[in-house]
Amino acid sequence: MTFPNQRPRRLRTTPAMRRLTAETRLAPSELILPAFIREGLTEPNPITSMPGVVQHTTDTLKRAAAEAVELGLGGIMLFGIPETRDAEGSASLDPDGVLNKAIRDVRAEVGDDLVIMSDVCLDEFTDHGHCGVLDADGYVDNDRTVEIYARMAVAQADAGAHMLGPSGMMDGQIAAIRAALDEAGHLNTSVIAYAAKYASAFYGPFREAVDSQLKGDRRTYQMDAGNRTEAIREVELDLAEGADIIMVKPAMSYLDIVADVAAMSPVPVSAYQISGEYAMIEAAAANGWIDRRAAITESVLGIRRAGAHMVLTYWAAELAGWLKESR
Repeated sequence: MTFPNQRPRRLRTTPAMRRLTAETRLAPSELILPAFIREGLTEPNPITSMPGVVQHTTDTLKRAAAEAVELGLGGIMLFGIPETRDAEGSASLDPDGVLNKAIRDVRAEVGDDLVIMSDVCLDEFTDHGHCGVLDADGYVDNDRTVEIYARMAVAQADAGAHMLGPSGMMDGQIAAIRAALDEAGHLNTSVIAYAAKYASAFYGPFREAVDSQLKGDRRTYQMDAGNRTEAIREVELDLAEGADIIMVKPAMSYLDIVADVAAMSPVPVSAYQISGEYAMIEAAAANGWIDRRAAITESVLGIRRAGAHMVLTYWAAELAGWLKESR
């Protein structure tokens, strides 16, 4: 019999054969855990729209960071929720504020055994919920905001962050932060640029996670969902300004963007599997509609297959545990 003369199924015959010929694999070191800490908590506060995710206390955040080291995760991305907000987001600059204190606490707990990343953005800190300060017309003032980001970045580097994540999509933010860090002597503090961050419907649960005060939307600064080539322009600008790592956010609905960016970027590419993507899989699994473990693993594998070198995912610790079990 000569038909068919090509039989790809030969390489799928057994689990061992499929492991041998797998083109994309997952490793704990490729996973980054986003984590929230809320000022004033005495017990961790569950986030109802993200089952299994909490707003941490200082103690539980330190335990989560220590567990991340034990599991071999690549990093932890910290977000802080202050008790008091104002129009300027001034709590973001307080050396003893919730986020800067959390950075110090985590650095003291794990040292250099885990890459400690922190969010450089004002949305958690402003009483209007926008990622920057507003002008008299209610429009986000790009240049005033960038000046604050630069000061935030230095404060977070002073606190011990290894890597800073400017997520506000302000024009020129990477250059301003890089210059401020270098001037302050933080030459080795790196920047992971949210280069292609889209205005997405899938951010909904994150708003609960950070107790967002947002009224309206962020479409004047985050990218439009229909734009593909614009992402490359944004990436090129951030690379020229000194970004050490590039990020695409969201991940699952933007795998074409991940692939485009991975094909052209000379630096590592990350992708953020965001809150709504997490919530959808958890909800479907809770209803018995999908296999939870298989769906989680496949979803993260798909992001890696598209070209992301690292993935921010709320399943980072759980997935890393599964990967260690399967060795």
